[in-house]
Amino acid sequence: MVQQVTNGIKISVSSNFEGTSYRNYRLYYAFSYQVTIENQSNETVQLLERHWNIYDSLNKPEIVEGSGVIGKKPILKPSEKYSYQSNCFLTSPIGSMNGFYDMVTLATTKKFKVYIPTFQLMVPNISN
Repeated sequence: MVQQVTNGIKISVSSNFEGTSYRNYRLYYAFSYQVTIENQSNETVQLLERHWNIYDSLNKPEIVEGSGVIGKKPILKPSEKYSYQSNCFLTSPIGSMNGFYDMVTLATTKKFKVYIPTFQLMVPNISN
């Protein structure tokens, strides 16, 4: 698990290899990841948007952006946590992800970024 705190918001991420699948005659490596967002600040905040950088060792980086996470824009009061799980598919057994969330402090409407630390996506027993 990797963790990082930005502006009083702690992001924790763990990832798992889920197996392989074929789509359109091409092999893909499936990974899941769980993110926990913990509000360690004294303000109520809301997650507005996500920005992911997905690195696959065989391809160019892919950028994924959008509103909220898994269709939600969670509001976190001080000391509250929000967790969700998602997944990605790579064409190689080795990759990584990182990014940031755009968030807002509800009392002041001040927007800020919360960084998601880089985490590895790796098939077990693979070595460089």
